[in-house]
Amino acid sequence: MPVDGFSYGLLTPVAAFLMAALGSALGLRCTLRAVSVQERRAGWLALGAVAIGTGIFTMHFIAMMGFTAQDVRINYDIPVTLSSLLVAIVVTGLGVFLVGYQGRTPLALTAGGVITGIGVACMHYLGMAGMRMSNGYQEYDPGVVTLSVLIAVVAATAALWLAMTVKKFGVAVGAALIMGVAVSGMHYTGMEALSVHASAVAGGGGRSPAEILAPILIGPVLLLVFVGLFVGMDPLEREWRHSPADDERDGQPEAPDAGASGAMFEPRR
Repeated sequence: MPVDGFSYGLLTPVAAFLMAALGSALGLRCTLRAVSVQERRAGWLALGAVAIGTGIFTMHFIAMMGFTAQDVRINYDIPVTLSSLLVAIVVTGLGVFLVGYQGRTPLALTAGGVITGIGVACMHYLGMAGMRMSNGYQEYDPGVVTLSVLIAVVAATAALWLAMTVKKFGVAVGAALIMGVAVSGMHYTGMEALSVHASAVAGGGGRSPAEILAPILIGPVLLLVFVGLFVGMDPLEREWRHSPADDERDGQPEAPDAGASGAMFEPRR
């Protein structure tokens, strides 16, 4: 059966990419803080995992709003759909916690990037498993599926290396865009692996996209707004933006500032 991943033109892919990049930007900055400071490291890493996982999830379902299959009604199984969000947060969390506690070593950054990329892929294919088709079934090309996972792993690793090495805001934006490419590239490559075939057995069940769009997306978007406000109010973020000397330290931990004892997070000694 013919399928179309761009039934709304460029609207859904562009909006999806922007959400992936936003979640990645916030998550990578949280992870950088966790590596650079001593206090509340686990909290920053958990926040980073939530931001990245939520960005992946939101990107996926915005993109799926533009997916149609000819003569097939597509619904979504709510428990499976929500479990894909949990998987995205947990698996990417493993990657950022590894970097957060092992430091910016080549091995930790590579392993963290691989795990994060796998988290992107897990969320995508579990989310796809939540689709319920009225009179069709899904089939995947294993070679293209493998390629989609490799894209996610390579781009996520590159983004993590870049974000953890230099604190400059412009570099952080670049890392977020690379991570957005990882998520979007993985998604649309994975969709190329998909073919939909007619089935004589009536399927269905689940909820229609129109029914779940608001409840599925409002919560994650509000989470990203909360994380963004939290990151923006952190004194260390303002210090990094106005201290070009930090960029010359190649991501090394900063010396403590005696006058910053009242800040929410204190630099590592």
